[in-house]
Amino acid sequence: MDFALQQLVTGLSIGSILLLVALGLAIIYGSMGVINLAHGEFVMLGAYSAWALQAFLGLDLLPSLALIFLMVAALGWLLERAVIRRLYRRPLDTILATWGLGVLLQQLVRLTAGGELRYVQMPETLSHSVTILGVEASAYRVFIFLAAALLFFVTWFLMQRTTIGMKLRAVVQDPGVAACFGINADRVYGLTFAYGAGLAGLAGALVSPLKSVAPEMGTGYVIDAFMVVVLGGVQSLMGTVVSAFLLGELSGVIAFLQNDTVAKALVLLAIVVLIRFRPQGLFVARVRA
Repeated sequence: MDFALQQLVTGLSIGSILLLVALGLAIIYGSMGVINLAHGEFVMLGAYSAWALQAFLGLDLLPSLALIFLMVAALGWLLERAVIRRLYRRPLDTILATWGLGVLLQQLVRLTAGGELRYVQMPETLSHSVTILGVEASAYRVFIFLAAALLFFVTWFLMQRTTIGMKLRAVVQDPGVAACFGINADRVYGLTFAYGAGLAGLAGALVSPLKSVAPEMGTGYVIDAFMVVVLGGVQSLMGTVVSAFLLGELSGVIAFLQNDTVAKALVLLAIVVLIRFRPQGLFVARVRA
């Protein structure tokens, strides 16, 4: 029982980090159909923003989260207007363009902040351990789990219960009809891409106390994010949540029995096999014809 509870807590911790990273991609890829290979670099920029605000302005991580979201979201909005907006419905061109943007952002960070590893201090109020069902867990990892849950519910509310979410669904289903009702698709896409980029920046800031901050750190995160989104079902936010925690639990158990490398390989193999027999993912978003 102790082993099961420990693995449950470990899996929830891994899953919450996966959900944080994948949530922004689920919006951009799932709703807009943009295969954004620069998503990992938005995560990286969020981590570097947390480091810079802490190192140069003395801002603690928690008070700086809102500012980090706005900064990365603004950059995402600018990139969408300057580059990505011209490439909608051209998936191969979008892949090449976002890959190039990711490389450019990496090199800009390397030139300005240096290539050495950076570290973000964990908030002192969350640096202790807490007991959950008799299992010791890091208070900061519990905070990440709660933050991931909150961001999911905020995102779900925005997509399902607000005007901008309604407009986005209308544009995705039928751009022509949406335009007839006066919906500005370019504005909706710009705001959606900015929100997804801001979520990625938040994810990077939140995981920065747990990981070394480096220019190439986003590469691994974008792979994990795509696995979560594709497995859950491209247009399903609930599928993203289920797949994130499913992969988190699976990775935690395999890593305990073997190691992290074997866990990643076996998880990827399991995803390939599942997608072979269920290419639409675990969940399929239902829309009216």
